[in-house]
Amino acid sequence: MSVKRGFKQTEVGVIPEDWEYRAVSGLAARKANSIVGGPFGSDLVSSDYVNAGVPVIRGQNMGQRFISGEFVFVSTEKARLLKANTAAPKDMVFTQRGTLGQVSIVPEGGFESYLISQSQMKLSVDTQAHDPVYLWQYFMGGHGQKQILDSAIQTGVPHTNLGILKSYRVPLPPTLTEQQAIAEALSDADALIEGLESLIAKKRAIKQGAMQDLLTSKRRLPGFKGEWETKRLGSEIADLVAGVSVNSVVGEVDSRSGAKAILKTSAVSGGYFKAWEAKIIALTDLHRVHLFPEADNVLISRMNTIDLVGECGYVGENFPNLFIPDRLWMTRFRQNAQLSARWLAFIMCTPSARQFLKNIASGTSGSMKNISKSAILALEFLIPALPEQSAIAAVLTDMDAELETLDAKLVKARAIKQGMIQELLTGRIRLI
Repeated sequence: MSVKRGFKQTEVGVIPEDWEYRAVSGLAARKANSIVGGPFGSDLVSSDYVNAGVPVIRGQNMGQRFISGEFVFVSTEKARLLKANTAAPKDMVFTQRGTLGQVSIVPEGGFESYLISQSQMKLSVDTQAHDPVYLWQYFMGGHGQKQILDSAIQTGVPHTNLGILKSYRVPLPPTLTEQQAIAEALSDADALIEGLESLIAKKRAIKQGAMQDLLTSKRRLPGFKGEWETKRLGSEIADLVAGVSVNSVVGEVDSRSGAKAILKTSAVSGGYFKAWEAKIIALTDLHRVHLFPEADNVLISRMNTIDLVGECGYVGENFPNLFIPDRLWMTRFRQNAQLSARWLAFIMCTPSARQFLKNIASGTSGSMKNISKSAILALEFLIPALPEQSAIAAVLTDMDAELETLDAKLVKARAIKQGMIQELLTGRIRLI
């Protein structure tokens, strides 16, 4: 394969001619113990932990850019005895045993020193020549992660060692300034991603609080009053119908053939219906009644794993080209039921309802659980008048729409970051 002019083929891929690549052993500071592992097992045990002192970096402190989380501590005297196994601000820490691929930097402005555990390895970077954030971005990107995972020792619990760590190779721009510029650009992308993740988490918490209040009458929307009534789903509101037996599926066919599709149980979750979660099929008995998702109804997963059984989703329109499998129930509302299907989907997705449905699920073969028709129809709900149901459902739907928009932005931001990694860490785009 020809290489573009101004670039060269190396062990770390195609990079600019003025870049180099270097093993981790060549990135270390010129001092004692610049690349070390944790202490021997008997040198650090749980009885050494105290309430305050020098923090110990363990697996739960890894995974983010900077070492963080709750720490255990050892005394300053214990840390002095294990001085060779300590890390300082700007040092990099790699997981040696456990969740391989975790890489974090010791933050500035925290503790003066940290003790690494037996499951970590430390690299003290020569910060006069190399930027730790640039190196972190590389090792958290695709090529860096591939080196770590491909070189892991697979016997027993997957692990690595200091020799393997020292052999990892990194592409390097010719100057520290260019490394820092790349690190800053990628860090800005990370800040956008982290901001969106934080905002989404906040919005989800707000929605959960709104569901807890609005669906239990703890908080009423403006303009509504009057008592809520307790009603049983089966006796006063709806019946349930099951779909076609999955045993009639004889194999997948080309989607261009015009064949119909059968829904997967994953098509319902969190109160919503995902019509694209379907499998193109051929049926042996097409003369059967075609039970399809009908508008303004709710689908309920009656047979699934314990985590997914009882999931439901609101159907907003007819989907006549889809079959409902027999692992899903569809509600059929009685005449004058005075119930909003969208409201019912939300109420069945509250934490209390989800836990109740898990509790009443009975075991079948393997890990599958089943909820009987009679058990679902016996569910009782505290229900407001139809206009208030519709208003509550509209508020929660708007919240979900906002979350969906934010989720899409997050997906795009992550894709942009991956594109930046591909361009910046290979020198295809130069910032200086």
